[in-house]
Amino acid sequence: MTTSPFPTAQSVRRPDRRAPAAACVTVLLWASAFVSIRSAGAAYSPGALALGRLLIGSLALGTLLLLRRERLPPRAAWPGILWSGLLWFGLYTVVLNQAERLVDAGTAAMVVNIGPLLIALLGSRVLGEALPGRLVAGMGVSFAGAVVVGLSMTGHGNASVLGVALCVVAAVAYAAGVVGQKPALRHGSAPQITTFGCLVGAVACLPFSGSLVSEAARAPLTATLNMVYLGLFPTALAFTTWAYALARTTAGRMGATTYAVPAVVVALSWLLLDEVPAPLTVGGGLLCLAGVAVSRTRTRTGPTRKSPAAPVEARHGTRRRGAARPRADREAAERETTDR
Repeated sequence: MTTSPFPTAQSVRRPDRRAPAAACVTVLLWASAFVSIRSAGAAYSPGALALGRLLIGSLALGTLLLLRRERLPPRAAWPGILWSGLLWFGLYTVVLNQAERLVDAGTAAMVVNIGPLLIALLGSRVLGEALPGRLVAGMGVSFAGAVVVGLSMTGHGNASVLGVALCVVAAVAYAAGVVGQKPALRHGSAPQITTFGCLVGAVACLPFSGSLVSEAARAPLTATLNMVYLGLFPTALAFTTWAYALARTTAGRMGATTYAVPAVVVALSWLLLDEVPAPLTVGGGLLCLAGVAVSRTRTRTGPTRKSPAAPVEARHGTRRRGAARPRADREAAERETTDR
């Protein structure tokens, strides 16, 4: 008895629901990070909060790596680990912490959400990936949304405008870090690259260790618990569920899930922090999301009347009833008929 190498209809009709569930967990935790940063930032300075979060995340991820019995990443993976660790885990975290001292959590999430578009642009320049026209148009719309958000904050003073600018810097650092991380994933596993990238970011933030110690001594318990939460959940757990889901679906679908983060952040900040962005700020954020939506649309390419698509059975090597037989099969059938 032989087993077909192709998936059966029964297996195709049973999608793995654990991957979408893991993606939803990632979105929720990453959205909650904006709210926790806003809350913990009242007691911890940006650098100290970043260092505490990354140290806790590195400890949790390192424990996971030991349980998985994974070794050190190969030498070829370290350039990407260092690049992503310095830019994504280090610079991005510190700059975002400072930005959320100047703007509300929802606005920060909306502006930082241009990061996926910047990833596509940098990926085209650095990695040689395709850059479709719709993607360029989407980046333009999202940039216009970021400008609208900045203009909507001018009534609150220059500090708020600076906060929006810092969010843009954070988005650039995030995008550059992700593009630098992509080559490293060819040589090491996702837990390896994430763990040591987080550790590199923690080492880069060690100059803030004095501030962390002094501020932790007088910080309220709620602020410290928020810092611990940031390290364990949005950093360690969320990156783990992200890797789990990414291994079981396409990168495009996973990237699209992160576009729900600003909406979740606005809801959480309204419920937990009583912060609701101004209408013009929301409009600018919606422009950012609209640009992302434009960039994700693709022209459908499928079968036409002149060139119909081959049936699934034919692509799997199974001949349909009534289909044309190869010449050798026809000759064999004719000889069998003659013998009879």
